[in-house]
Amino acid sequence: MPELTPAQRDFRAAMANLSAAVNVVTTDGDHGLAGMTVSAACSVTDSPPTVLVCVNRSSRSHDVLVANGRICVNVLGADQEDLAMHFAGATKVPTAQRFTADCWDLDSEGVPVLRDAPASLIGRITAERAQGSHSVMFVEVDKVMTREDSGALVYFQRRFHSLTAPLSA
Repeated sequence: MPELTPAQRDFRAAMANLSAAVNVVTTDGDHGLAGMTVSAACSVTDSPPTVLVCVNRSSRSHDVLVANGRICVNVLGADQEDLAMHFAGATKVPTAQRFTADCWDLDSEGVPVLRDAPASLIGRITAERAQGSHSVMFVEVDKVMTREDSGALVYFQRRFHSLTAPLSA
């Protein structure tokens, strides 16, 4: 890997100060089962409901996500850091084993859905654009599932942080 330029180092330092929700993006289909941790995901519009997900093109999961075309963006809760680490590849758990835990619904939606996710957004990749080392994937959302009071897992200054949900009044 080539050494980073000063501009790249400065950019990465700035992005480390950008808090981001942690998600596990999953797919299944003719091209296989795959999932990966991403922090670069956000809403685009509600007409039609659309999110974007940025994925490094060198990731093994990238081509599987694109080829299957249908994905689930599973927003992780405060207590799901271990899943984030597994799907980031930090624990060296093979892909197929990452989906063996009881927390996954592998059958209902055609893509893996995390049962206890604060939010799961299931949809189709309708557009993709290469930008530098990544693909920006636009996903039209067909189904949304949410869960209250789960808190959130965020990535900030190159570490995971748990946020608890405020108590209802």
